[in-house]
Amino acid sequence: MISARTVTRPMLASIFVAGGYHAFANPAKRAKAAEHLLTPLGARLRSAGLPDDPETLVKANGLAQMVAGALLATNILARPAALALTATLVPASVGGHAFWQKQGEERTAQRTLFLKNVAIAGGLVTAALDTGGRPSVFWTTKRAARRAAGAVADRAGDLSEALPSRS
Repeated sequence: MISARTVTRPMLASIFVAGGYHAFANPAKRAKAAEHLLTPLGARLRSAGLPDDPETLVKANGLAQMVAGALLATNILARPAALALTATLVPASVGGHAFWQKQGEERTAQRTLFLKNVAIAGGLVTAALDTGGRPSVFWTTKRAARRAAGAVADRAGDLSEALPSRS
């Protein structure tokens, strides 16, 4: 039987592989849309040794989306890939769909696209948290800590019985 993950992860990844390729191959339009976001960050990016050219950053984001999308689609490092894709949505949404700066029908259209990205981010977070039916690291750690605490308490009880009483 095919699991839902086998079908849904490639479906979720498809928009990133296609969109990432488009951004990488044709960055000019997206770079222009992202300038208002990147211009105030230019000095910080340069001081961190990162490029501040909008086209370069759009291409880097597109490449990250293609690679992480391919990993998610093929179920290779799917959980980290989903987190990486979530991170790439932030600049793409804020830079590309700044509906708060628009008016009228364009505002409505950009808000719809922004909210679509929010919905996709929700799916990505779900994919990132999906352990495939196995216990999560958090659950496993908590269980081990409880068992260790119980073992220590048992030992402490054994030791207290061996000590002389103060009567």
